[in-house]
Amino acid sequence: MKISKTSRRTFLISSVAAASALAVSRTPFAAEPAKLTESDPMAQNLGYKADASTVDKAKFPRYAAGQDCGNCSFYQGKATDAYAGCPMFGGKQVASKGWCNAYNKKA
Repeated sequence: MKISKTSRRTFLISSVAAASALAVSRTPFAAEPAKLTESDPMAQNLGYKADASTVDKAKFPRYAAGQDCGNCSFYQGKATDAYAGCPMFGGKQVASKGWCNAYNKKA
C-alpha cells in the first residue's frame, strides 16, 4: 500500500496538533498571585495596612481619610475588586480597602 505525501503530511500535522493540545490541557493553570500580608518586609517598609482605617496617622501623616488602594493610581484592578495587583509590591495582590505610604490618588 502506497501512502501519498499529502496523506503523510496531513497525518504528521494532525499528530503534532493533537500532541500539543494534550500537552496544553495538562498544563496547570497559573496560581493566583499571593495576597500581600502586613508582615511582609516590603509591606512594613511602606506602612501597608489591609484596612486603611487602621493606619497610624501619627506615624504616617500623609494618610487622609478616603485614601485606599482602590482609588490609588498603582492599583491594577477595578475599585470594586476586593484584591488586585500592585507594582509597589512585586505584583502581589493588595486589598482594595488597604493603604500604603506610596499612595497616589488616581487621576
